[in-house]
Amino acid sequence: MDTFLQWLQHDTSGLLVLCAAGIAVLLLMIIRFRVEPFIALIVTGLLIALAAGLSVEDIVGTAQSSSDSLLESGFASILGHITAIVGLGTILGAVLEASGGAQLLTRTLLGAFGERRAPLAMGLSGLVFGIPVFFDIGIFVLAPLVYVVARQGGKSILLYCLPLVAGLSMTHAFLPPHPGPVVAAGLLGVDLGWIILMGLACGLPAFVVSGLLFPLWIGKRIDLPVPEDVLAAADEVARRNEAEQRPEPGLGTVAFIIGLPMVLILGATFGSITLPEGSAALSVLTFLGNPTVALTIAVLLAFWLLGTRRGMTGREISELTGGSLRPLGMILLVVGAGGFFGKVLAETGVGEALAGSLQSTGLPLLVSAYVISSGLRIAQGSATVAIVTTGGIVAPLLHAGELSQAQLALVAVAIAAGSIIASHVNDGGFWIISRYFGIPVRDMLKSWTVLETVLSLVGFSMAVLLSAVLP
Repeated sequence: MDTFLQWLQHDTSGLLVLCAAGIAVLLLMIIRFRVEPFIALIVTGLLIALAAGLSVEDIVGTAQSSSDSLLESGFASILGHITAIVGLGTILGAVLEASGGAQLLTRTLLGAFGERRAPLAMGLSGLVFGIPVFFDIGIFVLAPLVYVVARQGGKSILLYCLPLVAGLSMTHAFLPPHPGPVVAAGLLGVDLGWIILMGLACGLPAFVVSGLLFPLWIGKRIDLPVPEDVLAAADEVARRNEAEQRPEPGLGTVAFIIGLPMVLILGATFGSITLPEGSAALSVLTFLGNPTVALTIAVLLAFWLLGTRRGMTGREISELTGGSLRPLGMILLVVGAGGFFGKVLAETGVGEALAGSLQSTGLPLLVSAYVISSGLRIAQGSATVAIVTTGGIVAPLLHAGELSQAQLALVAVAIAAGSIIASHVNDGGFWIISRYFGIPVRDMLKSWTVLETVLSLVGFSMAVLLSAVLP
């Protein structure tokens, strides 16, 4: 028994077996026994830590203090980075949604592009409005407009809904302030400005292929009418909007609030490259471009421009803010537990053993990150779990100082790309789209599952291409 434990805790092959067993237990708990992912991550992390021979004091601390324990430091290391960013981004999206900004944006694009180019308008709506709002909220808000446009166009609803969900999915996977890219940035130590730049560079081509070209092809082959029940729901939404007495926000105001945080964050990134260190201008840009500061400014402006000026009371804004934050609890718990899991892999030596094993296979870092993330995504369905688990596994591969911020951002993009591949029946987003647009499961697998796979593969391919040309 002692010999086995020595092999398990100190031999490279034993540590690899321990890592494989831990991931198997994690997937078994989530898939077979339906355990909440954050609980499964905690349990798996504790089991790996104990099996690897770490002391109880190292894992959970002592009765007097636990602040230096793996459990607390693991949670704190990642939540300290992402909590404010994700929370502020959620509030910003809620205010934009409640103000009618999404509907205004979509109607404006439809008017500009016309009925023939309605799929392009829907795709751009998802792309722009997807920056500040969660994926499922974007579907909920914009689905009624898809119903109306599809009814007017008289073609398959896939031609109109797939560009929308592709835009929402691209921003959700590749751009802050969404949890996935923010978590990846925190785990790998990447500036969010670089995440935005590389996310756009990889995500936009992926959106064009999966969200514009693929729907044109599949929409001609699967003819799905708009279901009668969703048409009735769209009519009800239209009647409710007409009954609202508050004025609609201006398009420029909506675009300004959506774009402001990204501009401020990118300003700090470019400032750090072009301005001399210690200059007053760099200090100002660094302060304003801090993601938390940038999002706080945008949220306060949204409260005023989209709320108070349009007749919303302080109580209504407070209720809207509180309501928008409630769904964040489970996301943050999963991310925190993933931070603990990654910390355990690092402290036990499992991460280094796996890193050495991956390096010995000759697979490039980007490919390893993408394959691991893809496998976890396909197996258990959650993009967040795939990202936080992969980040913990890949982190030991990132030797300090060897990779530039741009290269690290591309690794984060590869992980994010893998986390959205092949959405199928174990993914909540699969069922949301099926329900809102009345798409049968068989047709979902032919359309949405393929779309997500194309989005993932093209995004990853762009990351590989850019990694070959960027320093």
